[in-house]
Amino acid sequence: MILVGLTGGLATGKSTVARIFQDCGALLIDADLLARLVVEPDTPAWRQIVQAFGKQILRPDRTLDRAALANIVFRNRARLRQLGAIIHPRVARQQARLTRELAQKHPHAVILYDAPVLIEAGAHQRMNRVIVVTADRQTQIARLRHRNHLTRAEALRRIRTQMPLARKVKLADFVVNGTLPPEQLRREVARIYAELRRIA
Repeated sequence: MILVGLTGGLATGKSTVARIFQDCGALLIDADLLARLVVEPDTPAWRQIVQAFGKQILRPDRTLDRAALANIVFRNRARLRQLGAIIHPRVARQQARLTRELAQKHPHAVILYDAPVLIEAGAHQRMNRVIVVTADRQTQIARLRHRNHLTRAEALRRIRTQMPLARKVKLADFVVNGTLPPEQLRREVARIYAELRRIA
């Protein structure tokens, strides 16, 4: 088994790359999905977040209003760190548990841990290999504006809350250009997957 961290910047094409890896045969653990599970109503993390950020970040059904929370944390790095300190350790425990379960069932698997803030959370240190998906700044902004309906200023603010891509690339074992044409991207991911399979 090999545990591979997949990360990148906002709107670099990481989700597309993750899907192609799955098509190749990789098993996926999605950090975003785990982050949603650990903050469900009445969980310890949910209670801490409500205490820290107030009840205005709740929807009528008591789930977190992610847009309202994003509006707070993407304007204030200290608040973003505060939220991360609540969520990241719990997500890490879930990831470790899922990895153990998958490794028992599939001892020679390539397990891909798709995590937007893999490096910021220090989770890259637990990985056997790290893949970073990149895109130029203009592409990131254009994709965020289209996908999240943000203004250019809002898109830039969100991009700047993350570690610069150049720093992530320095910690990568593999770098994938998320702006490649689809067929070229598939070939590149298949090449990396074949190498990871050999290591696994």
